[in-house]
Amino acid sequence: MKRATITEAKNGLSALIDQVKAGESILITDRGVPVARLAPVTATATADDGRIERLVRAGLATRGTGNYDEFLRRPLVETVDGSSVVELVLEERASGW
Repeated sequence: MKRATITEAKNGLSALIDQVKAGESILITDRGVPVARLAPVTATATADDGRIERLVRAGLATRGTGNYDEFLRRPLVETVDGSSVVELVLEERASGW
């Protein structure tokens, strides 16, 4: 893995991006301490995949089941006076609150 200081990264970002496009990973350092990594994005992974996996492992999130039909068929939330939340939001917008 290649290394670049923050200054080198600022001054030559386009060249570093070209190297990353070619498949190279670059470690960015601040006074010799690694602080970031520029790496190619794979076609099968999105930028959020790692973040979501870390949250799941930490117990802060769970993966959805993907069963949207069940979610959409649930009854709408009703307010105390029987109005729907949507009606209240539209009324609030109309009144300028």
